[in-house]
Amino acid sequence: MSLEKTESLVLRTVDWSETSRISTLWTRDFGKVRALAKGGRRLKSSFENALDLLTYCSIVLLRKTSGTLDLLTEAQVLDGFSGLRKDLNALHASYYLAELLSDWTEDYDPNPVIFDQALVALKTWSDLGDGKSGLDQEERRAWISLVLFRFEFILLSELGFRPELKMCTGCSEVADVSNCAFSPAGGGVKCPTCSVADRTSFKISSESLGILGSLGSETLETHKIIPLQQRKELRKIFGRYVTYLMGRRPKLLTYLEAGCI
Repeated sequence: MSLEKTESLVLRTVDWSETSRISTLWTRDFGKVRALAKGGRRLKSSFENALDLLTYCSIVLLRKTSGTLDLLTEAQVLDGFSGLRKDLNALHASYYLAELLSDWTEDYDPNPVIFDQALVALKTWSDLGDGKSGLDQEERRAWISLVLFRFEFILLSELGFRPELKMCTGCSEVADVSNCAFSPAGGGVKCPTCSVADRTSFKISSESLGILGSLGSETLETHKIIPLQQRKELRKIFGRYVTYLMGRRPKLLTYLEAGCI
């Protein structure tokens, strides 16, 4: 056993006993860990608000042997992202982010790129909720969507599922961006011929395909305000692809679709 200090995001917390909690944490150095916080339910707990959902904190873990819970000995809040609670769309996006990290990643598989991108997303959404952007409601919604699309794209890429957008995943021919479909089962675009036999595929526009291809290389400012039609199409692409890969539909997708994010 050894004491380890790292940064973490709180993804989930459940009560364990009358005084303790088990927290699922996404950490910079160790990936996803589950740790027991003794005394975490007490009113005057030393953890205070550090175990609240989506809190960014500095923690100290007592790492234990495989098959047993780590012990959370210290947790200090670095950022509570208070603005998330002031914008319903931002809150739904952040809950969806937490759901993906909690349910779709492996224990003790660190990825600093994903960790940093999650922080960027949460910070951006929190600032939008606090009204620091000067954007109107529809502009904020579009900006929240773009940040989420960027996070999903990077998450997929880092987990080894970056979508193929240039070559047909069926016949390997160069894709015609003006006439192609997206296939969750194929992991990318398919030409009209190959998509016929693929029940998971659906038509996508060249505009949405262009935005999708930019998410991994261009700055977010380039496509800051995505038109509603493209937002709906991109949500369909990411939603169905993630659902296919996870083997189930994420719970928060319904709320994202309702809010056009």
